[in-house]
Amino acid sequence: MPLVECVPNVSDGRRADVVAALVDAVRGVPGVRLLDYSSDPSHNRSVLTMVGEPAPLQAAILALFDVAVTRIDLRHHSGEHPRLGAVDVVPFIPIADVTMADCVALARDTASAVAQRFGMPVFLYEDAATDPARRNLEDIRRGEFEGLADKLAQSAWRPDFGPAHPHPSAGASVIGARMPLIAYNVNLATDRLDVAKKIATAVRHSSGGFRYVKAMGIALEDRGLVQVSMNLTNYEKTPIFRVFEAVKREAARYGVAVLESEIVGLVPVAALVSSAEYFLQIGGFKPDQVLETRLRL
Repeated sequence: MPLVECVPNVSDGRRADVVAALVDAVRGVPGVRLLDYSSDPSHNRSVLTMVGEPAPLQAAILALFDVAVTRIDLRHHSGEHPRLGAVDVVPFIPIADVTMADCVALARDTASAVAQRFGMPVFLYEDAATDPARRNLEDIRRGEFEGLADKLAQSAWRPDFGPAHPHPSAGASVIGARMPLIAYNVNLATDRLDVAKKIATAVRHSSGGFRYVKAMGIALEDRGLVQVSMNLTNYEKTPIFRVFEAVKREAARYGVAVLESEIVGLVPVAALVSSAEYFLQIGGFKPDQVLETRLRL
């Protein structure tokens, strides 16, 4: 059966009752399996990972919007992570017996349904984008919720669906189709935000770093730390271990140690296997030497 992954990012990571309502909305849709969800209070953001066939998956996203639009008001929202809407971004990802073109069609159909049902502007991004200038999420989200009204007033930034003005409390949403990415963060043993920002500048593609890395430096005020928060958009061409080593070297230049790293949501096993090969210097290792992989063969 065709299997699509969807990883919506929702702009609330602090209120347990709201997160529970979002999770329950997804779990209540037959034919959709919620694989994982996590919330970060510093980012004030929750990430859900679900899989299913296209039709029930779209129903789950609409159910998620029902809760988010009702319970999240961005006029009273703050957090370290940039955000444009209550349901900030919704990517569809091909997994099995489905093409990227199928996911693009699903993204566009879902975007149209969201705009009509909730009266909110929706932008299309990545492979679903109708304009090359809108492929990159950070370009669409620049200015965030607070600058959304002025952005939508520009002819170049009229939404793909919905009105050319923000939803009063839920802002706008960005919906698209893409290949799998890894949300990967490195926490530094310091509270120096300038160091995290300099490291992010060094490793991200837009400022001369790795081709498949998006990065920003943020403060984790509740922990007294700073973080290099990243998306790795092609873990085969820019693997996790290479990015980690680069962040570690850059941090050392400023006399700062790496405290830990973290993965948000799910990660392909191949990404972890390649890191194990690198750090353990395993010669001639084959992916099917992983017990769980062999059991599935």
